Amino acid sequence: MIFKRLRMHWLTLICLLIPFSNSWAAPKIESWNTENGAKVLFVPSPGLPMVDIRVVFNAGSARDGARPGTAVLTNGLLTESAGKWSADEVAERMESVGAVLSNGAQRDMAWVTVRSLTDKRVLDRALETLAAVLAEPRFVPDDLERLRQTLLSSLMQEAESLGDIAEKAFYATVYQGHPYGSNPNGSLESLKLLSEQDVKTFYRRYYVANNAIVAIVGDLSPAEARAVAQRAVSGLQAGDKAPALPEPAIPGKAVEKRIDYPSSQTHIYLGQPGVKRGDPDYFPLYVGNHILGGNGLVSILSEEVREKRGLSYSVSSHFMPMSQLGPFQMTAQTQNSQARVAVRVMRETLQRFMEEGPTEKELESAKRNISGGFPMTVASNAKIVQYLAMIGFYGLPLDYLDRLVPNVEAVTKDQVRDAFQRRLKPERFITITVGAGGDGKG
Repeated sequence: MIFKRLRMHWLTLICLLIPFSNSWAAPKIESWNTENGAKVLFVPSPGLPMVDIRVVFNAGSARDGARPGTAVLTNGLLTESAGKWSADEVAERMESVGAVLSNGAQRDMAWVTVRSLTDKRVLDRALETLAAVLAEPRFVPDDLERLRQTLLSSLMQEAESLGDIAEKAFYATVYQGHPYGSNPNGSLESLKLLSEQDVKTFYRRYYVANNAIVAIVGDLSPAEARAVAQRAVSGLQAGDKAPALPEPAIPGKAVEKRIDYPSSQTHIYLGQPGVKRGDPDYFPLYVGNHILGGNGLVSILSEEVREKRGLSYSVSSHFMPMSQLGPFQMTAQTQNSQARVAVRVMRETLQRFMEEGPTEKELESAKRNISGGFPMTVASNAKIVQYLAMIGFYGLPLDYLDRLVPNVEAVTKDQVRDAFQRRLKPERFITITVGAGGDGKG
């Protein structure tokens, strides 16, 4: 569980009840750079008097180095004491005007977001607070220690969760020696060693304008959006972009790890590094995986593993694109006594799909499902601002949303089969099973 502090207000509940005001069409994205170098992406959304701002930094846990947990701890402290305000005062400032401040960190990125009404009094206070959070975090020792203890508690809870144990072991084995391999929340040992100086050093290096993306969606004119972006990040040093991460290696041989845990079920993870953002194979892999295991109960894996054989409570597969090769993973939960058979059937199902590809009926059904459901993924300002941040962070073309459905619809059966055969090496998969008894081997 990535540590994240989120303060909610009645405004959030209202927003959930108000539908997106425009009939869907791919939004037109405007882009520019602030005076100190931050890249801005903006989509106007007139009608509802509010704005979503998402400031993203290339400051995820892949930048932790020898101190796992630094990125998450640093990001968590941003929304504590900042400027001239204590943690409680920061919260009170936002709550008093119905604005929402949140933050978080993953392997690639870290972010701070604000949702506010566009009323001048409200937005002024929200932007003043955001600017202080970004440029003037105080890193108070008491705040640091409190968040450290929260993270330590989270790690102890993760140590009792089969899913968390399996996921951490999967990443550590698939990405052995690579920055993606460490747990974003760190470890019990590393968190205890993290110092105020570690946090300040990380902040000064990565929380700079040239390493930032500002995504804005709301009821603003382009001129107003420029002013909002400039005000939000004006206090940041220009700094330098973070260097590119190294490319992870595909495992040279299969590795199977069984982690014994006293439980009635076994969690299964199989996979390897898969695909990165902007990869030319992304859409064939995405559509193909939707058919294989990405569409819930209506997928080939679910049919073979769950429906036909009753081997799993749930089974799925995912490509998770990142700055470098994010993982392809197949996951399942099953009874301990059935783990070995479930792993074998999952492997056989993938191998058959790679050899034969989807049927034309499966392919057309997947395209309709993805294309028909896409408008719902951009059906609110909050969802669009996340897309904008992703587009900016990964350097995707500004017409990415315009082209998403056509790119899906252009995928062919041969492209799916070819991409799966070239990109996946099941004979070298990492297999992680966590549960009591059995060996989990296929």
